[in-house]
Amino acid sequence: MSPQRADAARSRARILAVARECDPADLRLNDVARLAGVGVGTVYRHFPTAHALVEAVVASDLERYRGLAQRAAAERDPAAALDLLVREGLALQLADGGLQTVLLAPRDTSDDVAMLKRELEDVAESVVSAAREAGVVRTDLTTVRLQRLVCGIEHAVRIGGGADADFFVDAMLDGLRPDPPERPAP
Repeated sequence: MSPQRADAARSRARILAVARECDPADLRLNDVARLAGVGVGTVYRHFPTAHALVEAVVASDLERYRGLAQRAAAERDPAAALDLLVREGLALQLADGGLQTVLLAPRDTSDDVAMLKRELEDVAESVVSAAREAGVVRTDLTTVRLQRLVCGIEHAVRIGGGADADFFVDAMLDGLRPDPPERPAP
């Protein structure tokens, strides 16, 4: 690798390291440049928008999410598959605040991210369809509705300081069953 390319790779790595420490909702490329010790032009050469930077930060989490969805799709029990997809998907989203931003973005700047999202959506749809066909969830559950519910739970867990994730997931999954079970009052 030429010295110039090595320097560009180091700059990119510093930018990504700093961006990982920032709140994705408040990510400003000028701030990232200052904190990474590089010029603003360097940041813009690597990442033309803040969203492009967030996509780069969460790319590995998207790959993990796709792998999780594939594991869920391979699960023989449709209820267990849905549970796995929801619980571990929520854990991934809670671990990386930028993941939800990228998942919900109407457009992607990276073709690789767009492809990962399509694959994740396709596999998640197969899990939701299998659960519907097996009669373990309501017939009106869609992948989009499930995604919104998980995003809502992510928000609820965050504002609650990280507690109650299992409670919220249990309540959601119970509510998605065709005949929700009676739960004793706490």
